[in-house]
Amino acid sequence: MSEIRPFHLDVPQSQLDDLHARIDLTRWPDELPGVGWSYGIPLGYVQELTRYWRTSYDWRAHEKLLNELGQFTTEIDGQRIYFLHVRAADDDALPLILTHGWPGSVVEFLPVLEALSARHHLVIPAIPGYGFSGPTTDTGWDVPRIARAFAELMRRLGYDRYGAQGGDWGSVISRQLGVDDAAHVAGVHVNMLGTAPSGNPAELDELSLADKERLGRRERYQRELSGYMKLQSTRPQTLAYALHDSPVGQLAWIVERFQEWTDSNGTPEDAVDRDLMLTNVMIYWLTGTAGSSARLYRESARSWGRQPGLDVPMGVAVFPHDIVLPVRRLAERDNNIVRWTEFDRGGHFAAMEEPDLFAEDVLAFFASL
Repeated sequence: MSEIRPFHLDVPQSQLDDLHARIDLTRWPDELPGVGWSYGIPLGYVQELTRYWRTSYDWRAHEKLLNELGQFTTEIDGQRIYFLHVRAADDDALPLILTHGWPGSVVEFLPVLEALSARHHLVIPAIPGYGFSGPTTDTGWDVPRIARAFAELMRRLGYDRYGAQGGDWGSVISRQLGVDDAAHVAGVHVNMLGTAPSGNPAELDELSLADKERLGRRERYQRELSGYMKLQSTRPQTLAYALHDSPVGQLAWIVERFQEWTDSNGTPEDAVDRDLMLTNVMIYWLTGTAGSSARLYRESARSWGRQPGLDVPMGVAVFPHDIVLPVRRLAERDNNIVRWTEFDRGGHFAAMEEPDLFAEDVLAFFASL
């Protein structure tokens, strides 16, 4: 059995100097006048954010914070798995495994660590291929394989019974954990849940107007907002050349998602902390995982569709500005939903945007178990 090893983050200064040199040599594109965000992330905003990144953002401060939290690595199924491990004061507290998505990282959960660790041991892994769990070195790292690896991680840590929480890919992985490791998973909490009609016309007839509007939002996402997904699920290697070589390209690729998927009034910083967002970008850049993180879409594309039924209890937190919104009637078809909370604010990166609401719902769900 591979041992669990402490991990200390100490990025060589040469890497930071290289980043700054590349930023200084950025070749800026042109831009059509007056188009705002409709053609993509605006030139002026990227230039202003890049100036801040180059001259004011302090990576070392965030590196120090991560080192204070308790970072570890272990090898599972031939892949290095990096994770944060934050223990509660009560040795008998229920452990939770918290899983991020794309383009997120373990940084997503920093705003809720204090609240959640008051009642739970927290295990926060980086998905294989992401950040310090990357890059992956072989094919086949799809959702079921990741879930098996995370179940093994919890076993190695000595956690016989635990809860799983996630959003984006983390919601799919957490749900898969509940399916595959039901004997040990007490419950699954998600802040994103995809729901789709089965194709039976009678099922659609039973939906309310609000539910049908949610399905329309899902169709708009697939039609207009999912270009990143189609590229990453078909040609992740081609994309990697641009993102791996250009820090501004990596920045723009990620930050546009923060603008489109959050409860913002203009720029992403209306919804999330600027430095926290840049730390998230830095983790992709410093680990060179733009390509390997995108491969998760390619690996999982062949298995997209309805998942097996989930029998363990599920809690669903719905934040109104998420990419898509779930329809409860459809969600209950395949899940044992015991808690459903609709919030009036917040979006896709809920733990970063609305940490108090997020933590309150997670705590209430697992307390009910």
